[in-house]
Amino acid sequence: MIKLLIVDDSALMRRQLTTLFEAEGDFEIRQARNGKEAVDENRAFQPNVISLDINMPEMDGITALSLIMAERPVPVVMVSSLTEKGALATFEALNLGAVDYIAKPGGTISLSIGEIKNELVSKIRTAARAKIKAKGQPTRGLAQRLREEREKPAPPRPLAVRRGVVGEGLVIVGVSTGGPRTLEDILPLLPVDFPWPVLVAQHMPASFTRPFAERLNVLCPLAVVEADHPMPIEPGTIYIGKGGADMVLVKRAGKLTVLAKPESREFLWHPSVELMGRSALEHCDPSRVVAVMLTGMGYDGADAFTEIKKRGGRTIAESEQSAVVFGMPAELIERGGASVVLPSEKVAAQINAWAGR
Repeated sequence: MIKLLIVDDSALMRRQLTTLFEAEGDFEIRQARNGKEAVDENRAFQPNVISLDINMPEMDGITALSLIMAERPVPVVMVSSLTEKGALATFEALNLGAVDYIAKPGGTISLSIGEIKNELVSKIRTAARAKIKAKGQPTRGLAQRLREEREKPAPPRPLAVRRGVVGEGLVIVGVSTGGPRTLEDILPLLPVDFPWPVLVAQHMPASFTRPFAERLNVLCPLAVVEADHPMPIEPGTIYIGKGGADMVLVKRAGKLTVLAKPESREFLWHPSVELMGRSALEHCDPSRVVAVMLTGMGYDGADAFTEIKKRGGRTIAESEQSAVVFGMPAELIERGGASVVLPSEKVAAQINAWAGR
């Protein structure tokens, strides 16, 4: 049995979620009405996984999460609103150690719950088996770098001097569950003179990717932007695929351009890692592509990244040691598509080495 603690201040929401998971047949469920009760139930019930609302009276979800992670760490899925404010709170929760998040239904709860049932059950089941990446603190390397950056003026980003070398190389990154925190550990370690563009397909709702790009832009020496319209790609820039769309490379006026296109029904997850990888194969020399597969459930991107390796490209699969969910990297490894298998803390160093940095 999976012991699930449902935390929400809405009695109707708690009842709907309880009914949904009871119907699965293998969940033992308790409820909490606010963050304080959640902390108490985490101690008494000792759940395998928690679904945690953010906005609650007496004690909000973020405060409760910090206490849960300090006292008895457990996989947590945040139930968040699909708003910019909800996105910012969700990223804070992920930084504190939450494994995943799901959009809180709007409108008629009974109807909305039905619309997200499969996704909700899948994420809760996955989270129950997931590793907890951290307990609310950045990794040592990132924490040290951030302290050093705060102690000196930020240098200007010399984008102009890097123009014209796009053809030298390209980094593409695929990631899902557990990804935001993992990306925050890796991308800030790419130096300001990193010579290649970086494309990131992180499975995320449409309203989350812009705040996420803005958050990374503060943390990273490189410029980070949401790829929400056609953009000629520039060296030393990180492009975050827009949620609710697919990110692909095309050639326009002789230049590699990234654009957001409507979600393709051919693929299950979006932004699609597989589609991004296929477009890189079509428009780039595979031997100049570095493809990085990080934590996430499913197999998105495994076929395209394996083909990149077969055609002379270099690929990294995150190791089971560090992956919050070892689904996507495991699929790449099983297909023989991983040039190297590394824990997340060594990924940036390998990318830098291959890029000559």
